[in-house]
Amino acid sequence: MASVPAVLQSEWTKIRTVSSTRWTLISALAVTVAMGAALCALMNATFDDLPDAERLTFDPTLISFSGMVLGQLAMVVFGVLVVGTEYSSGMIRTSLAAVPQRGTFIFSKIAVAGLLALVVGMATSFFTFFLGQALLGEHRTSIGEENVLRAVFGGGIYMGLMAIFSMGVATMLRSSMLSLGILMPFFFLVSQILSAVPGAKDVARYFPDQAGAKIMQVVPNAMNSGDSPYGPWGGLGIMLLWVAAALLGGFLVLKKRDA
Repeated sequence: MASVPAVLQSEWTKIRTVSSTRWTLISALAVTVAMGAALCALMNATFDDLPDAERLTFDPTLISFSGMVLGQLAMVVFGVLVVGTEYSSGMIRTSLAAVPQRGTFIFSKIAVAGLLALVVGMATSFFTFFLGQALLGEHRTSIGEENVLRAVFGGGIYMGLMAIFSMGVATMLRSSMLSLGILMPFFFLVSQILSAVPGAKDVARYFPDQAGAKIMQVVPNAMNSGDSPYGPWGGLGIMLLWVAAALLGGFLVLKKRDA
């Protein structure tokens, strides 16, 4: 029986020796920070042109996290590749021969990759917040204001959970191509479009990304976005339910099917 520390060590070795997973994490940080900084600078320059309703509900914390719309996609790719490359390379048969306890194998992999994604997500969140506030000029807020620190920590947790959710989905689908073919359009197009369509918006609010992103919002009804049936912690709770469902589904598929 393989020991958990040995399995954790082997999963860490796999992740750090594959260049594609390193670059996706670097991309998540770079894209989020760059896009957030650009939008903060643009918002500072055009703030006086905003409608009165949007100026009254302006959320300087949330606007600094605008880059996560793209940065989260890099986290999705990271999560999918961590699991999917095992299947595409055929390494999954060797891995399961070395670690027959499938629960130990998959949850050790998710623990190592999830912790790494959480660390990178937290660094990304703090970096993009401080840079964004510096570019917002007189419209900025500070980390000491009410609920701002919660939002910044929440941004890091959100990015880590996106990666873990993607790992669960990839374990269920057993294919990087299929997983990316479903998750990327969903988070980049379907979720974003439906969240702006009246009627469909009420359903889209319960998607994992829409619900989880609520934790990064400090001002209620930010940017005239309308009322929400849940608060920041309620939204994060909904996202955690999605993540738990994906992990449970992945574990059941791995347990019941041959490699």
